[in-house]
Amino acid sequence: MALAFVGLLVGAGFATGQEVIQYFISFGYAGLIGVVVASVIMIFAGAVIFQLGSYFLAPDHNTVFRNVTHPIVSKFLDVTTVLTLFAIGFVMLAGAGSNLEQQFGWDTWIGAVLMTALVLITGFLNVEKVTNVISAITPLIIVAILVALIITLFNLPEDFSTLNAAAVELEPALPHWLLSAVNYTAMALMLGVSMILVIGGNESSTKAAFRGGLLGGVIFSLMLLALATVVFFNVEEVGTLDLPLLGVFDAMHPAVGFVVSWIIYAMIYNTAIGMFYALAKRLTVNRPEKFRPVFVAVTLAGFVVSFLGFSNLLGWVYPVIGYVGMVMIAAMVVAWFKGQRLLKKEEKVRDRLTDLAEEKLDPETGDLSDGQVEEVKQLAKESRVDGKELWVSIQKDVASDLELDDADDADGTDQPPEAGSTRV
Repeated sequence: MALAFVGLLVGAGFATGQEVIQYFISFGYAGLIGVVVASVIMIFAGAVIFQLGSYFLAPDHNTVFRNVTHPIVSKFLDVTTVLTLFAIGFVMLAGAGSNLEQQFGWDTWIGAVLMTALVLITGFLNVEKVTNVISAITPLIIVAILVALIITLFNLPEDFSTLNAAAVELEPALPHWLLSAVNYTAMALMLGVSMILVIGGNESSTKAAFRGGLLGGVIFSLMLLALATVVFFNVEEVGTLDLPLLGVFDAMHPAVGFVVSWIIYAMIYNTAIGMFYALAKRLTVNRPEKFRPVFVAVTLAGFVVSFLGFSNLLGWVYPVIGYVGMVMIAAMVVAWFKGQRLLKKEEKVRDRLTDLAEEKLDPETGDLSDGQVEEVKQLAKESRVDGKELWVSIQKDVASDLELDDADDADGTDQPPEAGSTRV
């Protein structure tokens, strides 16, 4: 879960370094304090969102939104999540144009057209297989950032005062460093909230989900700190570039810049296809036969908007998403605090069900006794979610932990499907 969390948030915007410039570096030293603030929020909020996804065994984001917020707020978050998909999609197309322009001097429309064509073609193919291959590039950008950090720390400038002066000359996304730090975290979580809740929903243990979110937040925060350090100490050379991180690698060696430019382009592609594909699926959920024309329409619309420019789009689109994300985080955290009693009660139910599942699936202990079967049924009734679904989910998790070849015994025949109220 921790690695999935990092993979969702370390996307194309992060990899370019432009987010770090506008949200943190442009405030100078205060922006570096903002990185610490953003990290604390990320670690806690990520854990909360993962745990709520697990608590509801969420199959989609709306399951959680409906149960933790007022219906009007829930609808607002659902609609804005959809709009976020489109907004990030066209920002990625703009970033593709800027990437190839900065590296090769090509007109921005060339990179944008190439990316749009790749997205359209992939949308008609097996997206999952293609994006799984491209997603494997994410660790490469993480390694690249760590290498850049090491090289930067061994080549620190003698006079740090010029760095701060150069940094504050840049245009920030928001007027104050503290607001910028909070907005950035909310924006990043807003981009990944749908999948974070679904990933959490696939984990029956609320404790494991919470720990996964904490660990993922820590890893992401360390990456953010590393990237901010690299960009800050190179701000005089790369601060005004659309893709400052690419500028750092170009300064090391042109060959390194060439390789990294295509890694970033692939990450932009991965993000873009994910946004437009998910958007078209969401818009055609009741009419799946309309998927292809809708997919083409939203992708081409994104292509047109992308000509407003990468830095300009990121500078106003991301803060708006961040404000929406702040509402989302507030709703989640308030529900989490208010629901502590129910969360702890549910945790006890699931811990005991896990013990019983281990006995049932362990080849050495055999099946459950009649008394244990009755206990499973009673615990299933006490659960705040569908008891049958929970029992099956727990058995599958236990089977995975025990490294069983299959989970054929992970059925729901031991208990009735009754469920309590799921609302926190």
